Amino acid sequence: MGYIPSESYEHVARAFSLSVAEVHGVVSFYHDFRTTPAPPRAVQICCSEACQAVGSRELESAAGQVLGVEFGEVHPSQAFRLERVYCLGNCACGPSIRIGDDVHGRVDSARLSELVSQVTTL
Repeated sequence: MGYIPSESYEHVARAFSLSVAEVHGVVSFYHDFRTTPAPPRAVQICCSEACQAVGSRELESAAGQVLGVEFGEVHPSQAFRLERVYCLGNCACGPSIRIGDDVHGRVDSARLSELVSQVTTL
């Protein structure tokens, strides 16, 4: 399944002795929880301080235009979702991105477009 639809909040609440509001609060707060099925691949841009120091803010700003989606959105092709993350463990080679399980370093907007087009259909 991989996601928690809002229709299941009551069942989850009972299972963990929580209120439905508490379940909703947790699901809506943590970005790793989803309320809809995840696309087959995530494109994640590191937004941690180390990557910011070497250009990730510029990459974040350009990502929506380069990829045709904003953060948190799924591409119209359903091929990927654009996400922010706060460390990929590749700090010495920032700005870093992860596409699926592959981490790439020293990425600018042109390289982002190239990498995404190699693994997805834009």
